[in-house]
This record gives sequence, structure tokens and C-alpha cells, in this order.
Amino acid sequence: MNNDRLSVLENFVKTDPDDPFNWYALGMEYKPENMAKSMEYFNHLLTRFPEYLPTYYQAAELMLDLNERDKAENILKKGILLAQKQANLNTLRELQNMLNNLYFEED
Repeated sequence: MNNDRLSVLENFVKTDPDDPFNWYALGMEYKPENMAKSMEYFNHLLTRFPEYLPTYYQAAELMLDLNERDKAENILKKGILLAQKQANLNTLRELQNMLNNLYFEED
């Protein structure tokens, strides 16, 4: 985690809090070393910017890393519906694959 980059990203959020990418970038920056902090940013995105599709894959992946399988499944299902609504076939495929893998691991 690069503190200089964090400082820049936090400044972006202060300057333009209505841009979901700024929040997403912060969540991604924290993800490798501070999963709880990262999830705070992803939860903020899911609540305040529910149409921001990139959040769903990363948030679900993080929930799986935190052993929160049911939450990951719920996030994936919502993301799949949104990807269908937005006709974003690449993201739809990625979310469906993650969900299928989740079900496959159950067996």
C-alpha cells in the first residue's frame, strides 16, 4: 500500500465525492493489505453508487477472501442483474463465472 498514492486518492474523494471511481480506487488500494477498510469503501459504493458495476466483482471477491460466502453470493447476484440491465456482456460473464465457481466449490 503506497501512502503517497493513498493521499492522492483521498484528495480526489474530497475534491469530487460524486465520482464513484475515486471511491473504487481507494477500495482497490486498500484491498491487498487492509481488507476491512477496503470493504468499507466497497460497501459505500454498493450503497451510494449501486449502478457502478465494477464494484460487484471486487466486493464479491473480497467477501470470499473474508469467508463471507453468502454475502459474496448476494453481491454476485445483484451484479449479474445490473450487468444484464447495462448489457455489459464481459462483466456479466465474469460475475457468472465467479458465481458458478462458488457453486462448484460447494459440491
